Amino acid sequence: MPTASVRGLAINYEIFGGEGPWVALITGGRRGYQEFIPLAARIADRGFRVLLHDRRNTGASEIALKADEVEEATWADDLQELLEQLDAVPAFIGGSSSGARTAIMFGLRHPGSTRALLLLRVTGGAFPAGRLPEKYYGQFITAAKEGGMEAVCRTDDWRERIESNPANLEKLMAMDPADFMAILGRWKALFEEGAHHPVMGVPDEQLGSLRMPAIVIPGNDNTHSAASGRAAHELIPGSEIHDLGLADEDVDLVPYPDWAPHEPEIVEVLTGFMLRN
Repeated sequence: MPTASVRGLAINYEIFGGEGPWVALITGGRRGYQEFIPLAARIADRGFRVLLHDRRNTGASEIALKADEVEEATWADDLQELLEQLDAVPAFIGGSSSGARTAIMFGLRHPGSTRALLLLRVTGGAFPAGRLPEKYYGQFITAAKEGGMEAVCRTDDWRERIESNPANLEKLMAMDPADFMAILGRWKALFEEGAHHPVMGVPDEQLGSLRMPAIVIPGNDNTHSAASGRAAHELIPGSEIHDLGLADEDVDLVPYPDWAPHEPEIVEVLTGFMLRN
């Protein structure tokens, strides 16, 4: 896959489709973009050009651990530069879970580059506020404290970063564990500051300031409840909502690939929305 130098880092990306309006889709968690390939291919078949990329510190992209802002803000600014390099602005910006948070952050920070927002599986509520800080940051702080950077590299998430891009091993092992813990501790604190909002990470007034078209497709698990999707719809002026008719499941997380049976409907809804906007 091609890579681009984005703000000094090698960012892995792929484009689906050769013509039409640009769409950028962002996966959730720290996962690479591969789980969105079927969705991107289907949307491209409808006459769009779809950009998928691995955010810094995810997938096969390069790692760079700095905690000046929440990660979603950094990812949004990286995406802006990548889109500019590809002459792809303005674009439809969408994502699932943390990808939806990043899309919202992109709309707030780069409104002139945002044709519309496509928000899937919005995160919010007490359950993810209690679960995600530990999942994203706390467990790795504990690993570094107990076993140094060797222990961090053995965790599932960081081992995947190394397997996807072996150069990341040298960068991680060169870090002082105390510096690693301080950076992740700062990220964790920043994340927790926004965890209590109905739409995680985004104050209500910021959602209310969005002026581009938006569509929300709610999730169906404890991390991405239907109520969180409805809250996003109610707080973003003029937004649309599409209910897939899924009952919330009492599980931590329904993996996005489990939504594969619903992708034809998702594609129909998103492409119809984009053609209107």
